[in-house]
Amino acid sequence: MKRSSKRIVHILTFITLFATLATFAPHTKAYEYWDRKVSQFDSLPVYPEDIVFLGNSITDGGHFNELFEMPNIRNRGISSDVINGVAKRLKQVTKGHPGKIFLLIGINDVSQNVTVPNLLKRYESLVDSIIAQTPETKLYLQSVMPVNHSFKRYKTLYGKDKVITEFNKGIKEIAEKKGITYIDLWPFLADGEGRLKKEYTNDGLHLSGAGYKAWTKGIEKYVRE
Repeated sequence: MKRSSKRIVHILTFITLFATLATFAPHTKAYEYWDRKVSQFDSLPVYPEDIVFLGNSITDGGHFNELFEMPNIRNRGISSDVINGVAKRLKQVTKGHPGKIFLLIGINDVSQNVTVPNLLKRYESLVDSIIAQTPETKLYLQSVMPVNHSFKRYKTLYGKDKVITEFNKGIKEIAEKKGITYIDLWPFLADGEGRLKKEYTNDGLHLSGAGYKAWTKGIEKYVRE
């Protein structure tokens, strides 16, 4: 093989390797974080008097026990988690039979192009598992929050506003069918155009301090009832 041909092969090999790493690195990091958090939760028990916030990065980032000034609140959010991820680690929460669970999950599933029927199938299966494993726990289903594309982040969510709306409609129907409290978070967080308020975020998806205050103020009556 000529030297120039060998060089082309080496370049193509490097490009292929780089593309592969670029594809898998974020997933690997997300899984490593998920695994670390799950292993930590294994050693942190949940008790019947506890209130558990369960979900993904939006939940993960909230210091709810301080925001509500209630030491019995447990945060069981994990960044990048999806509906099936919560299902896999669910027994860490349900075996303690907490007094309340506030569930917020699904936006990462939406970003992965999961269809609305499949979103709802996964979601309802998770809800059924919670009810079966800890029927005495009061469960609150929170709507997926609005997003704001003006920050030009999270391109996997571009064009998914209708999916989010239909998903939330389905979550509400699941709640009504099973006699569970549904909490629509949009009145607390959305602007007049149905986007996450700019003052509540710095990337269009995750909440700032003001965003967490608006969220917790909106659901406070459910937490304290």
